[in-house]
Amino acid sequence: MTPFLSRLTKAWSHRPTHTKAWTLAAPMVLSNLSVPLVALTDITVVGHLPQAHQLGAVAVGAMFYEVMLGLFVFLRMGTTGFAAQAAGRSDGNELRRILFQSLVLGFGLALLVAVIAVPVGNTLLDSMSASPELKSLAQTYFQTRLFGLPAALTSCALIGWFLGIQNVRVPLGMLLTTNIINMMLALWFVLSLDWEAPGAARASVIAEWAGALLGLGLAWLVLPRYPGQLELSRLGHWRAWQPLLAVNRDILIRSLLLQGVFLLIAWRGAQLGDATVAANALLLNGLLFTAFALDGLAHALEALSGHAIGAGDRSGLERVLVICSGWAFIISLGFALFFWIGGNRFIQFQTDIEEVRSAAQAYLPYLILLPPIAVWSYMLDGLFIAATRAREMRNAMLLAALLALPLGWLTSGWGNHGLWLTFIAFMLLRGLCLGREAWRLEHQGWIRPREPQSPIATPAG
Repeated sequence: MTPFLSRLTKAWSHRPTHTKAWTLAAPMVLSNLSVPLVALTDITVVGHLPQAHQLGAVAVGAMFYEVMLGLFVFLRMGTTGFAAQAAGRSDGNELRRILFQSLVLGFGLALLVAVIAVPVGNTLLDSMSASPELKSLAQTYFQTRLFGLPAALTSCALIGWFLGIQNVRVPLGMLLTTNIINMMLALWFVLSLDWEAPGAARASVIAEWAGALLGLGLAWLVLPRYPGQLELSRLGHWRAWQPLLAVNRDILIRSLLLQGVFLLIAWRGAQLGDATVAANALLLNGLLFTAFALDGLAHALEALSGHAIGAGDRSGLERVLVICSGWAFIISLGFALFFWIGGNRFIQFQTDIEEVRSAAQAYLPYLILLPPIAVWSYMLDGLFIAATRAREMRNAMLLAALLALPLGWLTSGWGNHGLWLTFIAFMLLRGLCLGREAWRLEHQGWIRPREPQSPIATPAG
């Protein structure tokens, strides 16, 4: 056995690290799996209507909305980091200030972005070569979903705060409540009341507000455990707001690039026809579930490797990387096997429209390939987050996008096959670029004294 394999085997055989990893990962896997259910529920319910443009409209409108939400992931990141520090100091005053600031910031951003999003969304829809029916319904769906944006960003801030105080049960309860209400109302509004695509949007809005209000109520109940008070006098000074506003520039740029790629997929798919954009949305739902499930292990890797780096424990860091990445790769192979065996049923579950089913089945092999390719970027993201190396994450994402763009242009004549090949190449390049940065930092030393940075945490994308 080579020294490298011997190190891997030794690291993998460390049972306490397996236990720690799954103790952290299991609740987050359940919580994360519920995140894509809002869009999936809307698409699945509308997918059982007879017209392809109804499904295509929800697919495009939901993509616009999810891309927009993805840009504000920094709100959750910053809230988690600052709340964790305050909880570690048992600083009840600071916990209240962070919660208040995050909620105000989220609500204010939601109102500002909702105003800007309407003309931007209309411009994007006009640039698509989609049918007039699809454009009109997508516009209605998207604009209706904007009424839930303040609730969605409120939930984002609340979830970040609860994770910061190491309470994973409340985020899980919020997300499950949101999705259960959404599923029930979507079935009622769309199939019983015949409200079609707009009904799915209304169900999502009501569900988002229900989840946010539940979170606010639970935060009110939890706060007394941390004695203190909200110091309103401090909130009038810029210095009190600056840390929360200033730390996440690199992650915001990374999020812009990642969400831009998904937006380009929806835009290019719409140019190829209503059935194609709908089929792509069904397949991307499979990747979303894979990503959010693996994200639980990425969060465990963040916490455990961050602890190892902070403690200067090189062997502990190696064990965490091997065990979390090993389990993630095994699970990714399980998803690939699931899509290979049950991919057709997964597609049929989401829609009755034969044209869309046929289109999705033609591109199913790409979904089968994606999980074991994409998993490495998810895990490496977790490592860079733990090491507070946001700049390297940003640079790797930028390089991957720049390398993938020419490939997209070269394969544009291949239609949707070219689009999927470009997307697979982009995910592969993400992992390779992050791996290159990790290799460079390994030689410099992950574990070394340096200036502390504000901790960050993000879902894998």
